[in-house]
Amino acid sequence: MGHDDRSALAGTLFLEDGTRFDARGFGATGRRVGEVVFTTGMVGYPESLSDPSFRGQILTFTYPLLGNYGVPAPDARDEHGLPKFLESTGIQVRAAIVRGLTRANHWQSDRSLDSWLRDEGVPGLVGVDTRRLTEHLRSHGVLRGVVDVREGDTRPSDDELQKALAAAPRYEDEAFVPEVAVPKPVVYGPSSAPLVGVLDCGIKTSILKNLLDRHLGVLRLPYDHEVPDRWDGRRVRGILIGNGPGDPDQLAATIESLRPAAIDGRPTLGICLGHQLVALARGATTYKLKFGHRGQNKTVCFPDGRSYIVSENHGYAVDVASLAKTDLAPWATNPDDGTLEGLKDRRGRVLALQGHPEGHPGPQEAGFVFDRFAELVRKEAA
Repeated sequence: MGHDDRSALAGTLFLEDGTRFDARGFGATGRRVGEVVFTTGMVGYPESLSDPSFRGQILTFTYPLLGNYGVPAPDARDEHGLPKFLESTGIQVRAAIVRGLTRANHWQSDRSLDSWLRDEGVPGLVGVDTRRLTEHLRSHGVLRGVVDVREGDTRPSDDELQKALAAAPRYEDEAFVPEVAVPKPVVYGPSSAPLVGVLDCGIKTSILKNLLDRHLGVLRLPYDHEVPDRWDGRRVRGILIGNGPGDPDQLAATIESLRPAAIDGRPTLGICLGHQLVALARGATTYKLKFGHRGQNKTVCFPDGRSYIVSENHGYAVDVASLAKTDLAPWATNPDDGTLEGLKDRRGRVLALQGHPEGHPGPQEAGFVFDRFAELVRKEAA
């Protein structure tokens, strides 16, 4: 079904500074409050919408036309029982905002973007001037907002929407990780493979698949679970902490489990939120970015002169100056704003990257980070 078949939905975005955008609605009806962010990716909307890092947020797509290749089967699973096409089991954003919406036309499409949002109870806005909205967020920083989608032409007043914002908890005060992490340990891969402990703070499916593709076993643990030395008679040879939503300072239990004494010098890889948690566990500090890095075209520069384009989705960063009191050193930087994009310890057994080397959606040229981690794990197992 295309958007034109459901033209009776009215939609409004109201920001906490009083800025208002009236448009049309698609997906589900309802009212959602969240942090309004934008992504600059041109493709990959099924992966972005199902990325747990977007939990609690209203996602604006800067690319002006979405929906042309539809949505692959959301319930499809691979040989490990993981989602085959998505980064989690469903849509994670609270609402979606697009400039234009087209009908789906792709051999692999199972349903339209409109239908997918409606099936999962997620409201969307179409017809918003996303260029104006993005420029506003870049100038003023991330803002909380409320999306209201309803049948007919009646729209809520500014006062009504302002009250809805005031009644909702702030993004920084919400605990999203317990909502997106596995509730109990799960093991993937053959029992003969070196086993890696993965602390799940809302990890993308593609990160797990990158470990499995490199013939590693995966022990997926809840975010607040200690990383054991052994599991069912197998040694846990390495540790990975992936992406996830929210403020890293909230995850005190995870930070404690990553202290140097707790991980016993085992090879460790942090990605996105995991990059921040590794830094916090070693005594560094983090801060919130003005509007974050979200897209598939972010540049990362390494000290040896190499530069890579990576996919990113984060609103917090590690304070590079705070590394001076740790055993960590900068490994990569962002040339646009100078923020820290990677770090490692002086022995090279701890690696962390702010961007997403799995490249789903986005480029895969930073996948060498997984190769390096797998090599360290295999040496540990030798």
